[in-house]
Amino acid sequence: MTDLVTLAELGGPLAAIGGAAYARHAHPAAYWSTVGLPLSVARLLASYSSTMDACGLTVEPSRWRALAVRATTRREIRPIPPRRGVIRPNSTGLRVRLRLAPGQEPADIAASAERLRHAWGVHAVYVRDVKPGVVELRLVGYDVLRKVRMPRRVDGGLLRVPVALREDATAFVRDYRAVPHELVLGATLSGKSMYLRHLVTGLAAQPVALVGLDCKRGVELAPFAPRLSALATDPDEAAELLPVLVKEMEDRYDLIKARQGIAPGTPDEEITSDVWGLPDSERPVPIVLFVDEVAELFLVATRKDEERRDEMVTQLIRLAQLGRAAGIYLEVCGQRFGAELGKGATMLRAQLTGRVCHRVNDEASAKMALGDIAPEAVDAACSIAPELPGLAVVGDTSGGSSRIRTPYLSLADAAATCRESAHLVPDVPALTPFRPYVPPVPAEASGTATVPRPVTE
Repeated sequence: MTDLVTLAELGGPLAAIGGAAYARHAHPAAYWSTVGLPLSVARLLASYSSTMDACGLTVEPSRWRALAVRATTRREIRPIPPRRGVIRPNSTGLRVRLRLAPGQEPADIAASAERLRHAWGVHAVYVRDVKPGVVELRLVGYDVLRKVRMPRRVDGGLLRVPVALREDATAFVRDYRAVPHELVLGATLSGKSMYLRHLVTGLAAQPVALVGLDCKRGVELAPFAPRLSALATDPDEAAELLPVLVKEMEDRYDLIKARQGIAPGTPDEEITSDVWGLPDSERPVPIVLFVDEVAELFLVATRKDEERRDEMVTQLIRLAQLGRAAGIYLEVCGQRFGAELGKGATMLRAQLTGRVCHRVNDEASAKMALGDIAPEAVDAACSIAPELPGLAVVGDTSGGSSRIRTPYLSLADAAATCRESAHLVPDVPALTPFRPYVPPVPAEASGTATVPRPVTE
């Protein structure tokens, strides 16, 4: 009887522990809000000074402070940690600002991020420089990339698309004004197409002309045809479309020259202004060029194909070098991209500021994407598991890098978004001949049922 009572008494706590363990694995966000957050806050408050001291983030007090302590108390004079601000919890972690002690720098806090993570029982700790003498610690309670949930509030705007979630629980925003051109690499089923879908659907509601080069017969970009201003589905069509884009870029340079009084003979390379300096009534719409499977543009079989390839590559390089000022932006996607593709490949890659590397099949591919801008990120890109599609390492020419993951978006939903925004396709006369044909949507697919007419006697 006594044993039965003991088992009954232990049943409640064991069930609670088991439920917490299940929630931590199956519903990490709910577990963090109910259990993880209170525990982490308690650890932080109770062990802040001792943890900072153990991490070497304390400094000796000033002479006046030491004299005041000796004069008012008999306590031992201890080193001073950075002054802590108010703890701000959220659904993924918590944030706290620290005022650095004299002689400290943000790199000192960042070097101890792994120690702080273990001391306070969180998934990760990230350090952000707020202003001189102040840093912000962003504590992430769980792996937010395992099940992506985008933040509710994201700063958008023209040519700004929230496309993925960073590992620090902030949104990764693709900003074409800040990073004009980007290279996206990834093996089959790595999530590269999902990344592209989010970009297209994010730009579909904006006054932007979308142009596609999809030499795989259009299987990737054809579903978005209602919103595309132009689409080329094979190398022959691409060879016709690219010169039109180059001519459009040159016409926009002429428009800038005429508006700002620049001499007509001035080379395009010497024009430092751009279309954003023009009045709204005269500014042409931005153009975003999506190149899916860029290697198809480089592959040749005959000498005639080689001449066509050289022309197309030259035009792509011109667009990458000069297109930003004319409001033309490039999104180049592929599985591999390097010197082995042919002449002009590395020159084109050098003009692509942003880099996104999904799971790749070999280390050389990761080095192609990140090796020249963020060498330390190559190992992170090579360690992406196949069971995590959409996970990628993003970097730019500033040398920084971080892991991101794109949320799932079905092709049907992306295509529906493009159909709903088909009326927003801007009028670019030069691209009208390349506008893809969009067959009418059947009544069943559009959701409108056909009601038969009544039979009359």
